[in-house]
Amino acid sequence: MAPVAPGGTIGILGGGQLGRMLAMAAAELGFKCHIYCPDTEVPAADVAAALTRAPYEDAAALAAFADGVDVVTYEFENVPAETARILAEHAPVRPGPQALATAQDRLTEKNFLAAQGIATAPFADVASAADLDAALAQIGTPAILKTRRLGYDGKGQAKIGRAEEAAAAWDAIGRMPAILEGFVPFEREISVVVARGIDGETAAYDPVENIHKDHILDRTYAPAALDAALADAARAIAARIVSALDYVGVMGVEMFLLPAGATPRLVVNEIAPRVHNSGHWTMDACAVSQFEQHIRAICGWPLGHPDRHADAVMTNLIGDAAGQWAVLAAEPGAKLHLYGKAQARAGRKMGHVNRLFPLGTRPPVT
Repeated sequence: MAPVAPGGTIGILGGGQLGRMLAMAAAELGFKCHIYCPDTEVPAADVAAALTRAPYEDAAALAAFADGVDVVTYEFENVPAETARILAEHAPVRPGPQALATAQDRLTEKNFLAAQGIATAPFADVASAADLDAALAQIGTPAILKTRRLGYDGKGQAKIGRAEEAAAAWDAIGRMPAILEGFVPFEREISVVVARGIDGETAAYDPVENIHKDHILDRTYAPAALDAALADAARAIAARIVSALDYVGVMGVEMFLLPAGATPRLVVNEIAPRVHNSGHWTMDACAVSQFEQHIRAICGWPLGHPDRHADAVMTNLIGDAAGQWAVLAAEPGAKLHLYGKAQARAGRKMGHVNRLFPLGTRPPVT
């Protein structure tokens, strides 16, 4: 399969910050980008060659969009199945439908991981209140009830500390098809951003440690403080996942690190078939960022080497935090990235800042 040559056009579904950063990386390699998004505010369109503003259910608009590009990718995983099918009739869609279908449904995702022999939290299918009672009897508490589809940054989830809270949790998620997951007594949350090319080559960045606030990623520390064997094991798990899915592109794999003495030490929490917030540090600490890596992969180019040339701490700028842009822009060793969104709201990702440190000198996690 011939690679997409410079001058080609990449179609991107979704117009948020991930699409924006993909388009910027694509431009550096000589590509043009065409954004497809139904929203009125489309930050990615500010840095792209073309924009189609239409619903994801508009078959005619989708066909016209795909006919004008060399390859289609996306910045979010909840692409409707019918949308992906229509697009695939007109242009290659990467990552492909298997990865989408797996990541869109938490139960499908957990079953897939189990089939690969990859450890996860204990889980059970919940389609009714009776199922929830049975799942709690099997898994115990504390546990977390999650809708099978949609939901991110803590949405579509309800914690169950005691069995008596089951009915309220079921109501809180709207009585939607769900999955019950047992709590994992983890020491830290880590993630690996991994890429796989059309030829099956994989490249994984160093595992990083993530700190959340209010269910939203707050900071990422690169690299995670892991011994070499654990870091290699984390990268190997991520590579196994993308290979089993015949995946093309960049994926984020979130994992829990269990305390010393536990077996296994690494448990996969979830996968994200797209560029990932915990990989934003690669924009300034690596020669090839996760965004360029994704463009390389979907276009059939050789993958870039994922080595770091610096340690990094990435901090998300949520809501009003982006208002400190002048202070951040003046800070030595800090690289500011703003997403061009017009209005700051509580919980809205407005940008991020990468703070760089010489190799081996990043500050401790706080």
